[in-house]
Amino acid sequence: MPLSIIEDFKSISDLKKKTREIFEQIHRTGRPVIITVNGKPDAVLLDVSVFERKLRVLNLGALLAEAEVDVKKKRTRPARNFLRELKRGS
Repeated sequence: MPLSIIEDFKSISDLKKKTREIFEQIHRTGRPVIITVNGKPDAVLLDVSVFERKLRVLNLGALLAEAEVDVKKKRTRPARNFLRELKRGS
């Protein structure tokens, strides 16, 4: 879901005055709210469940990147051999 410049960018003053409304918006829309200071983006507010999903995706990406390095450096073995070893308990 794309960000809305009108709805999803709030000044620090808005945050101070309308904290509850901004939090309700975050929870209702699932979109982050960008807090601006002196007209420039400074911080992002994000619903915790959305943050947790994004964090899981980032963690998975990191694991896949490590696996890609192993493949490039030929630090792999055939799945059939691995499964045999696993079955034997080695």
